Amino acid sequence: MTATLATKPIDETAFARLESEGRLLNPLLKAITAKPGRFGFRGEMALRFAPKLADEARPPELLSAQAMAIANIGENTIPFYAGYLLSFEYLKDVAETLGDALSAGGKYFLFCNNIDLSKKYQVPYKGAMFYVLPIDESTVYNELLDLFYLEKNDLKKKDTAGKLDAIADAALKFDVTFDNISYEEGLQLMGPVRNPNENRPV
Repeated sequence: MTATLATKPIDETAFARLESEGRLLNPLLKAITAKPGRFGFRGEMALRFAPKLADEARPPELLSAQAMAIANIGENTIPFYAGYLLSFEYLKDVAETLGDALSAGGKYFLFCNNIDLSKKYQVPYKGAMFYVLPIDESTVYNELLDLFYLEKNDLKKKDTAGKLDAIADAALKFDVTFDNISYEEGLQLMGPVRNPNENRPV
C-alpha cells in the first residue's frame, strides 16, 4: 500500500495537525460532507492538556465545547469555526490552538458565558477576526440558527453533515458588524467565570 492510499481525507485538510495532536474529541461528525472537497467536524476541541503522568491519559484541562468547523481538502486554513467558551479569556487559547489555520477572511464565532447578554463584539486577534457573542441557556447550534436566520424546520430533514454545511455556508456569507474591541478590553468587560459544576446533582 502506498502512502497516498493510506492517507485519510482529514490528513489533506487544516484539521490534520489538530487531529494528530488529539484535539478533536467526542465527534458527532468528523467526515467529508456533501459539499465536494469539504471536511466537517462537530464535537469538542481540546485547548489545553493536563500534564501527562507516565502513560496515563488525562482529560484536557480546557475545552471549546459544542465546536463546529469546516476545512477544505488541499487548503491550509479553517474558514469557519464556532464553539462555546466558559470565559471570554479563552479566546486566546482558541486562537493559539488554531494557530496558522486561522485566516484573515475566516469566520470565527465564540459564544462566551461571561459577557453581557445584550452585547456582541468583534475582536481582532492573531490576524483573524473573532465574533464574540453571549450565550445563556441556549446552544451554539441554536444561537447560530438565530444569528443566520436559518429555519430549524428546514434543517430537521438534513443529516448532521447537511446541517453543518447549511450553517457553514451561512457563516461564510455573514457580514454584519458589531462593536470592535481589543482582547485586552474584553478582559476588562467580561464578568466572573461560572462554575460549570454548580447546580448539578451530586
